[in-house]
Amino acid sequence: MFSVLFPGQGSQSVGMIKDIYEKFDYVKDLFNQADNELGLSLSKIIFEGPKELLDETENTQPAIFLVGYAIYNVIKKETTFKIDEANFFAGHSLGEYTALACSGAIDFVDTIKLLKIRGNAMQNAVPKNKGGMVAVLGEKINKIEEIIDTNKNKFNCFLANDNSNGQVVISGKTNDLDQFIIELKKFKIKNVKLPVSAPFHCPLMETATNIMRKEIMNISFSTPNNKIVSNVTAKPLNDSDKIKNLLIDQIENPVRWRESVINMINAGNRKFIEIGPGKVLSGLVKRIDRNIELIQVNNISDLNNL
Repeated sequence: MFSVLFPGQGSQSVGMIKDIYEKFDYVKDLFNQADNELGLSLSKIIFEGPKELLDETENTQPAIFLVGYAIYNVIKKETTFKIDEANFFAGHSLGEYTALACSGAIDFVDTIKLLKIRGNAMQNAVPKNKGGMVAVLGEKINKIEEIIDTNKNKFNCFLANDNSNGQVVISGKTNDLDQFIIELKKFKIKNVKLPVSAPFHCPLMETATNIMRKEIMNISFSTPNNKIVSNVTAKPLNDSDKIKNLLIDQIENPVRWRESVINMINAGNRKFIEIGPGKVLSGLVKRIDRNIELIQVNNISDLNNL
């Protein structure tokens, strides 16, 4: 048994999958189609940058999706590995959209348009640099939740990502996060401010939720060919109506990645294949269970090994 994982924001890099793009004409066609549908040269941003432009949320989200979707199709066409027979598909935040598109639940064009709108809506939900995210390292989630709960009179912060054992991400307004960090220092808890300019996956994203509710409800979803593990519930599902509602809920709710991985492992999965830029998700899985087999596919060499 194996599962397929699709990364989210933060995995992007300028020049990602250039070798795959140059080798396969149908990948070029996908990139050209994306450029035409979005009305901008996303391809140029991906391959040439600058990094600051690729890192803008409204560009990052469709870019990571495009790369993951392209790699998935190359695996299907160019290898004998039966990637579409995976027990589960799971994606981290925007990666859930890649999972849905690759499983046949959403059309490619609809997905990339949705992610452009989603990225823009999430970026603009809070004034730029008035909010952010902090990764907390080496501490149990219960302790972090306790610190947030007992200091509500001092700051208003939210659990955004439960990523792995000893790694959670907290969202909030900048001033609140600064107070939160001061509290962490009292307990000598390690933390890192993330290079994002908005507080994702928390109630501060309410305006983005309202925008995406309208957009998602206007899109036709099919029953996915594989079970999709929801970020919101950490459980697999294949009901298209439930998937729609959970995608809307996802914007303000924590990404329950640690629980998602544990549930897939408990279902019998001993192999995970990460499709897309970077190795972030493989690293998180490794922290959860060191005995899992992990494979990353994001270049020609990886394809040959697969």
